[in-house]
Amino acid sequence: MAFFDKSSRHPLVPGFLYTSNALSHLDTSSINHAPSSSPRPRRNNTPMMIPSPVESSIPMFSPAFYAACSAGGVFSCGLTHMAVTPLDLVKCNMQIDPAKYKSITSGFGVLLKEQGARGFFKGWVPTLFGYSAQGACKFGFYEFFKKYYSDLAGVENAVKYKTFIYLAGSASAEVIADIALCPMEAVKVRVQTQPGYARGLSDGLPKFIKADGVSGLYRGLVPLWGRQIPYTMMKFASFETIVEMIYKYAIPTPKAQCSKSKQLGVSFAAGYVAGVLCAIVSHPADNLVSFLNNAKGATVGDAVKKIGVVGLFTRGLPLRIVMIGTLTGAQWGLYDSFKVFVGLPTTGGAAPAPVPTPTN
Repeated sequence: MAFFDKSSRHPLVPGFLYTSNALSHLDTSSINHAPSSSPRPRRNNTPMMIPSPVESSIPMFSPAFYAACSAGGVFSCGLTHMAVTPLDLVKCNMQIDPAKYKSITSGFGVLLKEQGARGFFKGWVPTLFGYSAQGACKFGFYEFFKKYYSDLAGVENAVKYKTFIYLAGSASAEVIADIALCPMEAVKVRVQTQPGYARGLSDGLPKFIKADGVSGLYRGLVPLWGRQIPYTMMKFASFETIVEMIYKYAIPTPKAQCSKSKQLGVSFAAGYVAGVLCAIVSHPADNLVSFLNNAKGATVGDAVKKIGVVGLFTRGLPLRIVMIGTLTGAQWGLYDSFKVFVGLPTTGGAAPAPVPTPTN
């Protein structure tokens, strides 16, 4: 299997996908002809990786590298989604019952009056479990597919079509990630939007399965893909592009010479802007997911008829922009912080000049 093939440890993926070093300064023969048995990428005077506070024992593109990225995804997605449970709770109820939850402030007021302060964190356990699993698959498989598609394209095409590689890699990863997320998302929405349904995961999951069957846990998978795949494609491709633009236009110092704290600040800022774009792109599908998981036997047509086309794009959008912008910025900051902690480079950087074609 290519994932565990030792040859996959060799960095055929262009260095710019992980650092700001220009390929014009890279010995391209070392990319194409370095021995596959080498446990580490070959280095010349311009390092392939950004110097880290600790010397990493994790070879780039090895199984251990992807495992570390998956662990970073658990850390970034699980904790951040759990932290914004109150916002998510109000948002879901605004989508399901806009007559009762008219605005953000009134929504919090209704919840506080009816359920008390403890009600703000209803559904935090399925949120933590579901988004931890999703984060592991999302980030781990993104790093894997980004290298895989770059290897297929070749060095020159990987530089030329880098945005398509980001889009394809993130979409492929999210297909897998949503399969991991879907059961917990179904239980979370039911617990959060139906008063008295269940206290949380321990009693909500058995009750859900008894009423809807195991297959019911995946009834919202297609709408979830419809929400999450465009969201993740925007999240990763726009993040990589924004990071590149920040280092190109806003920071005069090359990325490799920037401090780790500055690099992590760039990760958060780029992640926040990417999150705002994600929220706008994926919001109609988010309304569908909430409606379908709350109403037993409902269809997409029922949702469109009930919410309306305009409502699909606008209902709960301001709150979701605030929530997703903050969430995505924090996720990228935490993910890159984890990578720095284990000695890996931060994500993204300035794109180099294309590799010149050898002449005879």
